[in-house]
Amino acid sequence: MSNTKDLKEKLFCPKKNLYLKIDDEQFKKAQDFSENYKNFLNSSKTEREATAFFVQKAKENGFEELSLDKKYTPGDKVFRVNRNKSVVLAVIGENNSREGFNVAVSHIDSPRIDLKPNPLYENNEMAFFKTHYYGGIKKYQWTAIPLSLHGKIILKNQESIEVSIGENESEPCFYISDLLPHLAREQMSKTMSKAIEGESLNVLIGSLPFKSDSGSELVKLNILKILNEKYGIIERDLSFAELELVPVFKARDIGFDRSLIGGYGHDDRCCAFPAFEAILSAEKPKKTCVVMLADKEEIGSDGNTGMKSSFFRYFLADLASIDGIKTRHALSKSKALSADVDAAFDPNYPSNFDSLNSSFINRGVVITKYTGSGGKAGASDASAEFIGYLRKIFEENNVNYQFGQLGKVDTGGGGTVAKYVANLNIDVVDVGIPVLSMHSPFEVISKLDLYEMFKAVKSFFK
Repeated sequence: MSNTKDLKEKLFCPKKNLYLKIDDEQFKKAQDFSENYKNFLNSSKTEREATAFFVQKAKENGFEELSLDKKYTPGDKVFRVNRNKSVVLAVIGENNSREGFNVAVSHIDSPRIDLKPNPLYENNEMAFFKTHYYGGIKKYQWTAIPLSLHGKIILKNQESIEVSIGENESEPCFYISDLLPHLAREQMSKTMSKAIEGESLNVLIGSLPFKSDSGSELVKLNILKILNEKYGIIERDLSFAELELVPVFKARDIGFDRSLIGGYGHDDRCCAFPAFEAILSAEKPKKTCVVMLADKEEIGSDGNTGMKSSFFRYFLADLASIDGIKTRHALSKSKALSADVDAAFDPNYPSNFDSLNSSFINRGVVITKYTGSGGKAGASDASAEFIGYLRKIFEENNVNYQFGQLGKVDTGGGGTVAKYVANLNIDVVDVGIPVLSMHSPFEVISKLDLYEMFKAVKSFFK
């Protein structure tokens, strides 16, 4: 029997909960890292807020805006912001750009509820905002929960107004109603995708009428009066705004053992934060290290702040030009991690997963060799050579990893930014954190997996 056990340990893939492997020091590091992450998650619920957080922290740690007129030396730290919605950072390496870059790419947008351009209306003496949901959501999950309003309004004189209402307990929050079970027999007979229609995601914002004996839309008038007094805006100004509704929920420890973190926006801020922390810790790497924190991934990475934009490529081109190197030569020698989450195996829904090829909570970062769906459509599909390269790095640096996919072949599927990085002729693969209840208003990850993500990116940069 002992020979069988020894042979299994030698030949089988390791599948062990990290809590059975780590020592007390590693456990404490993971706990401390998680506390910092929770603070970040609570303060950065939109891509604008995440960008502002990262820029502030970067400046505090010696990063400065990239200048083409300056000669940089190894260890210098630079960044560039794209329209206050995405940011890219780099630590200059000892090697010339001809040797390429080591890159980690993540996204900082998450599924949410956006306001329509003309959102405000009154119906039966209640005031509402009309909305359009952003990203892939289960619409019913966004009803009957407290929501906060975040964003920016641009006035006629170009003055900018920052909006954040509902995060503090002293502030009001907002709400999308649902039908009570007693009257919902027809609703509950529908499929989940039809039970709540997109046009029904109207956000309740008030019910008090303006004090007047005559006139219509008095509740709407009272809401506009409140907004005018607080922000100096009129109804037309709402059309010149980016306003987003997100869950009020704060990041919380989950379970009696506090081993997990529940919160809004783990996808993909639980990968963005460790990648950012990893580049903060990079001192004088051999190859220039780059972290790209992008917007718009949840709706296809389009737009000038998404990964399909040339912003990222231009930044790398500028780094190469400082060394007098053509961009294509630097890109072809570069390697990248698409730092994005994967679907954790959920024991409550086992039939949706291939358990042999799923990622599991508490087993470390998950390498997703390809995403896509229906025959790998839309996937970049990393090469064996690059996966082997990562294996060496991770095992030499005691990074715990596993492999996973987004569900069964004809059941699941999805996409990340990996293919847009691959299109630049860069070797890339998805490396991220397993998530339970992905794209819901309250997702769950493991504290240990979060810390392993930091170790993975840090070792990749070394």
